Amino acid sequence: MGIGVVQVAVTLLIILLLVKPVGKYIVNVFDGQRTGRLDRIFGGPERLLYRVMGVREDESMGWKKYLTAVLLSNFVMLVLMFLVLRLQKYLPLNPDGIGNMPAAQAFNTAVSFMTNTNWQSYTGENALSYLSQMLAVTFPMFTSAATGFAVAIAFIRGLIGRRDELGNFYVDLVRSITRIFLPLSFIVALFLVFQGVPQTLAGAVNATTLEGAQQTISRGLVASLESIKHIGTNGGGWFGTNAAHPFENPTALSNLVHIFCMMLLPTALVYAFGLMVNNRKQGWALFVAMSFLFLVMLATVFVSEYRGVPALDAVGLQGNMEGKEVRFGIPESALFTAVTTAATTGSVNNMHESLTPLGGLVSLAQMMLNNVFGGKGVGLINGLLYVILAVFICGLMVGRTPEFLGKKIEGKEVKLASIALLIHPLIILAPTAIALMRPEAIASISNGGMHGLTEVLYAFASGAANNGSAFAGLNANTDFYNIAIGIVMLLGRYVSMIAMLAIAGSLANKRVVPVTTGTLRTHTPLFAGILVMMIIVVGALTFFPSLALGPIAEHLAMIQ
Repeated sequence: MGIGVVQVAVTLLIILLLVKPVGKYIVNVFDGQRTGRLDRIFGGPERLLYRVMGVREDESMGWKKYLTAVLLSNFVMLVLMFLVLRLQKYLPLNPDGIGNMPAAQAFNTAVSFMTNTNWQSYTGENALSYLSQMLAVTFPMFTSAATGFAVAIAFIRGLIGRRDELGNFYVDLVRSITRIFLPLSFIVALFLVFQGVPQTLAGAVNATTLEGAQQTISRGLVASLESIKHIGTNGGGWFGTNAAHPFENPTALSNLVHIFCMMLLPTALVYAFGLMVNNRKQGWALFVAMSFLFLVMLATVFVSEYRGVPALDAVGLQGNMEGKEVRFGIPESALFTAVTTAATTGSVNNMHESLTPLGGLVSLAQMMLNNVFGGKGVGLINGLLYVILAVFICGLMVGRTPEFLGKKIEGKEVKLASIALLIHPLIILAPTAIALMRPEAIASISNGGMHGLTEVLYAFASGAANNGSAFAGLNANTDFYNIAIGIVMLLGRYVSMIAMLAIAGSLANKRVVPVTTGTLRTHTPLFAGILVMMIIVVGALTFFPSLALGPIAEHLAMIQ
């Protein structure tokens, strides 16, 4: 275990060292006063795109117009992706002759990649043509990540603004792609090719194994997908086994890069938040609260997988290696598990179905909390929802009107934040209950009892958190699960976006209240602790009963 602890500690230390420089770069990308040097590099292609789209770069949008642009652009892309999946049999770049995707599955897949969830009820190498992999998978990995980034930046502008002007969504979208995601993806893709990840338009090849049997080996544009998959906290995979496949994740070094990419932008964006609101302590307070939750979760899955279960101890095996790649081992598998659900990526290098009950509980809990760093922008937004709630409750306790960054938090903001927070458990628990009442949904469960409940609960939690990882034991490729999880993904993505943009528009019109001796300081260790307790209490009150029937009960049954 000692070597494993060192591996994990070194990885986290490197990520921590990158937080400040990457955070400063993010601020430079979106701060109009600091983009001069970047404009000289990226300005020409961007202005061409604006001209083609008919966008005025200097036009600022109010929250309603900004929201309309988000929803309209996402809807158009969603329809185009659906059509590509339904017509891929007749479209080019289909060397293996893969047929059209069924309607319910195409709906689920299009929604999944449009919402940055990347849930897959199919195996990519058998269900998608190369064109579908590029247009309906890789392309929305860029746009969905950029959309989350843009909404987060717009909300920050609302916090510090003096009127309802949140910037221009199309400009934010383009800048996110051209200045952040494309350059990073290009560098990472080249490195992955160097490590042995395929990048080719050639079709599958036939090979003869050492036993003389014939085997078909799928290939494709894997490196380009893998790079944006992790940088954009998208998840999904070219192959069914995801990042456990040697063509997606061939070496320990590629595994390390995948982890870096997943954590790089979500952590840096929290620091960038502190810079943009001109209060670095505020950014660090939020960062510390998120980091504390992450480290507790990481320690839990790490220790649980090393301890294993009594059944393994009885046959002389130490630790739980079931469902894990030998080349990564327990420490890198545990770290990957914690990172992929904390950053809402959904990529997996081990099968979460085979985790110990407490290890599976960690994956579930992080998706249920939905704000332990989170994906591009969305994790920060969900964290700030809890900040607004914590400020409101603390204000009531001391008898003052709650304030955050000099803006008064009043009834409208609290109601909108409450809606966004309450919709999350609703779209997890209600569909789970419905699924457990339907015979065709129950038939998809491969394990009975407590583990079977966890399979269904995990599927809807993954969709609601826009995570996309799967417990693997559930056959989700049915009309019920494709449609139900698709609806959950849409609600999980856009309800919080709508609420937060409405809050941003409301706060932007408020004047800044001078700081007094009675002002609640939200950048102190005390408030960071209050925020952590608020997240834990709300999460426990909401989800503990379902967890008690699933992974907790399974753990107690195993140790008896």
